[in-house]
Amino acid sequence: MIALERTMTVIALDTSTDMLCATVGRIDGGAVQLLASRDHLCRRMSNVELTGSLLDALGQAGLTMADMDAVIVGRGPGSFTGVRIGIATAKGIACGLGCALYGASTLDAVAWTAWLAGERGLLGVVGDAMRGEVYPGVYLLDEDGPQRAFAAESVAKVDPCVAAWNERGDRGGLVLSGDGLKKHKARFEKAGFARYLDEALWYPSGEGLLHAAAASGMDGRAASGDPALVLPIYTRLSDAEENERKRLGMAEPPSVATTGTADALADIHLQLRPMSINDVEQVAQLEARAFSGAPHVSWTRRMFEDELAQPGRSWWVAHDRGTIIGFAGGVLAGDDFEIADVVVDDGRRREGIATRLLARLAYDAQMLNAQTASLEVDADNAPARALYGALGFAQAGRRPGYYGSGHDALIMAARLPLLTTNDGALTEPGASIRPWPIEVPPRDAAAGTAFAEAGDLILAIESSCDETAIAVIDAGGRVLSSIVATQIDFHARFGGVVPEIASRKHTEAIVGVFEEALRQAGEALGCGMLVPRDLSAVAVTAGPGLVGALVVGVAFAKGLCVATGLPLIAANHLEGHLFANLFETPDLEPPFVASLVSGGNTMLVHVRAWGDYEILGTTIDDAVGEAFDKVAKALGLGYPGGPIISKLATQGNPRAIAFPRAMMHSRDYRFSLSGLKTAVITYIEGENRAGRPINLPDLAASFQAAVVDVQVAKAVAAVEEYGVPDFCVGGGVAANPALRAAYLEAFGKRGVRVTVPPLSVCGDNAAMIALVALRSYKAGRFQGLSLDADPNAPLGTWSVRG
Repeated sequence: MIALERTMTVIALDTSTDMLCATVGRIDGGAVQLLASRDHLCRRMSNVELTGSLLDALGQAGLTMADMDAVIVGRGPGSFTGVRIGIATAKGIACGLGCALYGASTLDAVAWTAWLAGERGLLGVVGDAMRGEVYPGVYLLDEDGPQRAFAAESVAKVDPCVAAWNERGDRGGLVLSGDGLKKHKARFEKAGFARYLDEALWYPSGEGLLHAAAASGMDGRAASGDPALVLPIYTRLSDAEENERKRLGMAEPPSVATTGTADALADIHLQLRPMSINDVEQVAQLEARAFSGAPHVSWTRRMFEDELAQPGRSWWVAHDRGTIIGFAGGVLAGDDFEIADVVVDDGRRREGIATRLLARLAYDAQMLNAQTASLEVDADNAPARALYGALGFAQAGRRPGYYGSGHDALIMAARLPLLTTNDGALTEPGASIRPWPIEVPPRDAAAGTAFAEAGDLILAIESSCDETAIAVIDAGGRVLSSIVATQIDFHARFGGVVPEIASRKHTEAIVGVFEEALRQAGEALGCGMLVPRDLSAVAVTAGPGLVGALVVGVAFAKGLCVATGLPLIAANHLEGHLFANLFETPDLEPPFVASLVSGGNTMLVHVRAWGDYEILGTTIDDAVGEAFDKVAKALGLGYPGGPIISKLATQGNPRAIAFPRAMMHSRDYRFSLSGLKTAVITYIEGENRAGRPINLPDLAASFQAAVVDVQVAKAVAAVEEYGVPDFCVGGGVAANPALRAAYLEAFGKRGVRVTVPPLSVCGDNAAMIALVALRSYKAGRFQGLSLDADPNAPLGTWSVRG
């Protein structure tokens, strides 16, 4: 039961299924009163229709957002993107209102919908998990409401679910419901199940969601209403992670030829990745060293091998240049994740490695729908106890003599997500933990003067790929805060961004990034913390980019706007990279030619005026950043590939290997990187077959030179053809030192001014989006709350011309 001190008026929403739930009600203890509802079927349009439906429900109830004491959101399980739309919107509303946010199970809401329709007895809910899978749940519906007959939400293939339910002794009493029956009803009918609720009751309802939340039994931090803690119920890892785990648990593959030498990779930073069967030897040796002389028995190589072959496990290693310096792992047991082992090499302690490893385990545990994490620690191990305590673990029991005579084990447990500290630099996305609602310090006269001088404030959100970024800008274009939370460690082991992981991490991080952006902006104005009412508008990158990532930012922004009444501004991600040049050259004015080079884009643009863009040419295959990443992956150098190859190239000869300069003389402004990438891979394979070691610095320098030569040649041709006085660069690859130097040299000879953004705004960031938004704000260019993400939005979409 949600802890309530008074009757609460709440708004409830769920977009986990094709039913869009938008409801207003009151909760008084366990009693629920429905005030208004705008529930309706809405297939794949929830991000367009949700906020409008919420306003309609409020209007029907004769209330406004300001009357809401709390927000309730369905956490799924359901469509991954659908669940995130609802949760991101709800987080935005709660942050905008400064009110509580509570999550409830969508399966429970379906069961309550049946109960409200008068159904009693056994109910089997079959949620649609797509891909031939379902989210199964059996409930006993008595006079008090639905009672779960399962511990936690899970996912299963349809046939095993049918078989399991068919073996129940009470199968004859089961009545079936759930949107999974839309696809799979015939499978259940074939097995003899004959009782089904009316199809109109197969979905959650807003009223059912209200009841599910009121009866949810939340406790601990989740009962605080902190929006940072409300996360989707996924029940499984992303496909990329799941496939990787299966692969890593297989037999050791044949050895492959190594390339380069260790000193060539000397400065590659410490990385984390899931443990593979190839790591077991090093892991077992580190385990033996760590527990040498300890009173308890250490794990053996065979034990680690057995663990990797089992489902429901998560094991991670920390490595530095291939040497494993730490590892941690555990197993899912019901709704608890039992951490079995955490080890860090003696010489690498106090670097935060154990905390990072535990963060990975906690992430996996949440994706597997664990609610808690537990572990055992020697009662005499004070440093470990302090670490676990800082992460939110508390003593839950004691086992005398567990590690030998006189060595007790403390059982420690924590709610998920784990506590994290925030030093103001959010290097990784995570759910922030602090008192909610946030306490805002009083403001003095000096702060009032600072606000008056700053003028209107705009908050900008960027989530187009794998960075969660938020910035605040004032009316004069001064950036008051710019926060970027990156996800590199979560994608590095795949050699590129995994869209599903990116979307999950955005959902987890966005509240913490939002709060940090408000805090830093508040400090810049001398008031300690901004609040949403200090803002004049909210801007968001609406495209182009990864659709699942964009959706999170757009939904959160719309939630903020519907809660506060602030106007909404849509920004184009590519235009943001153009505007980033203003941080280096504030007086930059069109016309000019710009090169946009990143992991997803390679293009030359004639900027005739701000908002008036002529695309001269784009890549016909790989983008520049993508080519760097793929070559680095082929060499086993890690991700992202650009910085690694760039660093190696400084030690190499750019003329050592004659790689092709594709389309350099094509007499147009198109690019092609695929052939160059193939040439590099072919060269690597040829050298390996010949048994010759590869000189990595020479290869990196030669590859980089082939890329740079084409980029510069086409840029020079474009500037000369259009006769512009300025040339600019934008995008993550603009940080490449060789490319920057080549542009400066080539155009310096021609008297053309070159602008390259500061390194801090070359990659994805919200400060550049804030500059775009400021221009739109001054022009009065706003969007309605039906705005949706457009992953293919061309440059110029939502732009202000002139």
